[in-house]
Amino acid sequence: MNAVLYVVTVLIWGSTWLAIKGQLGEVHPTASIAYRFALAAVILLAWARVRGLPLRYPLRVHGQFVLMGGLMFSSNFVCFYFAEQHLTTGLVSIVFAMSLLVNMVFARLFFRRTITAKMLVGGGVGLLGIVTVFWPEFQNFGLSSGSGQGIVLSAIGTLVFCLGNVVSGKTQAAGVPVIQGTGYAMAYGALLMAPFAAVFGHGALFQPTLKYTGSLVYLAVFGSVVGFGAYLTLLGRIGGERAAYAMVLFPIVALLLSTVFEAFRWTARDLAGVALILIGNAVMLADPALLRRLARRPVAAEPEPESAVQASADR
Repeated sequence: MNAVLYVVTVLIWGSTWLAIKGQLGEVHPTASIAYRFALAAVILLAWARVRGLPLRYPLRVHGQFVLMGGLMFSSNFVCFYFAEQHLTTGLVSIVFAMSLLVNMVFARLFFRRTITAKMLVGGGVGLLGIVTVFWPEFQNFGLSSGSGQGIVLSAIGTLVFCLGNVVSGKTQAAGVPVIQGTGYAMAYGALLMAPFAAVFGHGALFQPTLKYTGSLVYLAVFGSVVGFGAYLTLLGRIGGERAAYAMVLFPIVALLLSTVFEAFRWTARDLAGVALILIGNAVMLADPALLRRLARRPVAAEPEPESAVQASADR
């Protein structure tokens, strides 16, 4: 089941970066974020009501929902939406992939979890693969340019998202199910965005085009309801430091989509980077006992030639 959740998270979230591009235009990003998570919250909470799941929680728990909404479903996405005005979707996803290492540090600080050598090696190899694939974009990076602003915004958004992971992990540990917790947090995230959309929003309140509406529905239903549901369930089961490794695979999905829709041409560097990412993924998710057995497995002795065996028998 964890493998299915992992694949769903990678495929859906790997495509949302491209969908976010469809939200950039006449509608202010804060309004688009509010629409996205308001729609997703309605779907999740309505589903919980239909299934008869409990929806009443004390004010203390709602305080956690507000904090989670502020970190995971509002402020961090403001950073990402504005970052994509300066950077390609692939480069934003690269910075977001750093949440792998940030989650490891936060897991150590807030949950006292051990950072194993396997995690560090797997994460390091995966991130090296990402840098290899997108090395030309890093070479063109400059702090004085728009790309520099995009990098900073992406880094802030990633840090805030990882803090939201901590809140989500503590909420699940307290016994709050993913559906209700995520639904309420998304609702609060949308409410937090509404005042900013009213104050800073300029131009159209909504863009009734196929591109904008289609990307909004995709981001709300798949990117938010399905994607966050799978990721947060995975986070509760295996911890944020392992669940976050899905972020390392996002750029591969982005590249594949670019190959189909933007005629992206693969190079030897791209293939080498993808290979490193897959190797890092295997190391990160492999059973530690399996890795120990492979490391201790003795090298099979090379069989002696038949003539040498016969000569020994004659002696």
